[in-house]
Amino acid sequence: MKLVPLADRVVLKQLEAEQTTKSGIVLPGQEKEKPQQAEVIAVGPGGVVDGKEIKMEVKTGDKVIYSKYAGTEVKLDDEKFIIVKQSDILAVIE
Repeated sequence: MKLVPLADRVVLKQLEAEQTTKSGIVLPGQEKEKPQQAEVIAVGPGGVVDGKEIKMEVKTGDKVIYSKYAGTEVKLDDEKFIIVKQSDILAVIE
């Protein structure tokens, strides 16, 4: 099965949280905060959304930072994905 986003939606796969800090401290599972970094899995076609022409700025494979409470989590084939609007993506990591 495959997720195909519509309009200005983007499918993201969240990157794994760091297990240790930069100074070497191991973080237990409860203390880890979900990272707001993800990899773009699929991109919608863009087009006209709410009367405005939307050009898609991200592409499949990009690593991005997205808004903390953005999107909808979905589970497909035992994998978790997040579907967000392109406007919820704050930056592309280069």
